Amino acid sequence: MMTSYSPAEAAERSGFSIDTLRYYEREGILPPIARTPGGRRVYSDGDLSTLDFLRCLRDTGMPIERLRRYGELCRDPDTILQRIALLREHADAVDRQIEQLHRWRTRLDEKLDWYEEERRRL
Repeated sequence: MMTSYSPAEAAERSGFSIDTLRYYEREGILPPIARTPGGRRVYSDGDLSTLDFLRCLRDTGMPIERLRRYGELCRDPDTILQRIALLREHADAVDRQIEQLHRWRTRLDEKLDWYEEERRRL
């Protein structure tokens, strides 16, 4: 039996707002969502899994244009190589961000050490 979720439940579980879910669907970032006979969106476990990965991509800084491209590629089963290339590019960008964060953290630690030394002198 497949579990289904209302838009509010999907928003709560994904951490995206209902407006963002609609935007992602409208922009093709998210595949079309099933609807009830009355026209209400019904999200599946698969949709939530997709949203979880989209959350990962957004939280690691992937721009909307690249998310849109990724969603477009996911709708075509013959685009595995392009999806791999897009995600590798993003992984490289994340690695660069991590390296920069390490450099900033080192600088922050140096400043904290300096202040601790100043404090001990008081």
